Amino acid sequence: MQPYCALGIGLKRAGHEVTVAANENFESFVKQFDLEFAPITGNMQEFLQSKRGQRLIAGEKLKLETEEKQLLQQLQSAIAACQETEVIIYTPLANWGYHIAEKLGVPCFFASVLPLTPTGSFGFLKFARTTKNPLKKIINYTSYFIAELLYWQKYRKLINSFRTETLKLPPLPFLGSRFRRKTPANVSRIPVLYGFSSHVIPRPHDWPARAYVTGFWFIDRAEEYEEQAPDELWDFLGFKQAPLCFGFGSMTMPNPEYLTYYIVEALKKTHQGGIILSGWGNVGRIVNPKDSRRVFVIPDVPHDWLLPQVKAMVHHGGAGTTAAVLRAGIASIVVPFVADQPIWGQKLVQLGVSPKPLPYKEVTEDTLAAAIEAVLGDEGMRKKALELGEKIRGEDGVANAVEAFHRHLGLMG
Repeated sequence: MQPYCALGIGLKRAGHEVTVAANENFESFVKQFDLEFAPITGNMQEFLQSKRGQRLIAGEKLKLETEEKQLLQQLQSAIAACQETEVIIYTPLANWGYHIAEKLGVPCFFASVLPLTPTGSFGFLKFARTTKNPLKKIINYTSYFIAELLYWQKYRKLINSFRTETLKLPPLPFLGSRFRRKTPANVSRIPVLYGFSSHVIPRPHDWPARAYVTGFWFIDRAEEYEEQAPDELWDFLGFKQAPLCFGFGSMTMPNPEYLTYYIVEALKKTHQGGIILSGWGNVGRIVNPKDSRRVFVIPDVPHDWLLPQVKAMVHHGGAGTTAAVLRAGIASIVVPFVADQPIWGQKLVQLGVSPKPLPYKEVTEDTLAAAIEAVLGDEGMRKKALELGEKIRGEDGVANAVEAFHRHLGLMG
């Protein structure tokens, strides 16, 4: 949510009225930035904290019926959210924006923090592995169309009935929107705003001009937090040596006390201190009081304030967290759970700012201690992280995205 809210804040500063449509549980998060909010059915936090959500994170497949029912409800709430809008910017998890934009006849943009435009340079969700081999390039390019086709076949009936019954639009062909005989102008060549840095994922040469790599999208909250940071946190940060930071964002797990135990024991073995951001997974909630000089637990702290003050961060490899760690100029230890997280882990290894990822299922006090020692003992990694951080802080991804948005709409001021 954070990168997309950052984009929303940038558009609002440029004089636009911005509404963010997201799951119900994000209402207070969005409204704190003075952005309008429209609820989309479903509470992501409740779901990921439920037994089913934890099974999904653990890699199990869930039943399609429940998924379809939820998708239908989301499509209905999305129509309500988009009424009266003049432009729609949709994300990979809300690609129904395409159909609603077509219905409303308004311009639309695709915005993503992952590279999803077909390229020969790297395969679908394999952006850590680039190639120059001509045969591999063909395979890579094809992988995007296969992924698109598989997704389309999974939801084709549901989306086509939504198009025909609710939106009163013609159904899309069996092979999907790329194979339409005549695509309406407003959804034919959709501009893409990519919220990542070309220093991290270089822009492939074979991308069309309408795919913009703008730089990461950040919300600056450090100054405001400086005033409210609890005294205990200040004390902990000022204690002997800089600590490490541990945070797993929205990842949940059946027994967070195991992960907490491994973190505390790994810190003891390496003689380090640590700040645990407990997040949605409630990590760190049962730290033994006698370990409180070594470990400080707090639900959440703005990354742009905290990360420049720690030695390194152990995190799940989500796109937003990864961007924040890179910007802070510190090394990472990636503990991937699911989805694109292993790829971000590989990408950081490739950039020389992280040892190899330590999958969540392989975390023990020993594996974690070994990873911490690898990071803290590697001067070259620290230097690379500092250099990359400087480059990323020199970019203004939100301003670049807003400029591309204006250029496409002919609103150059």
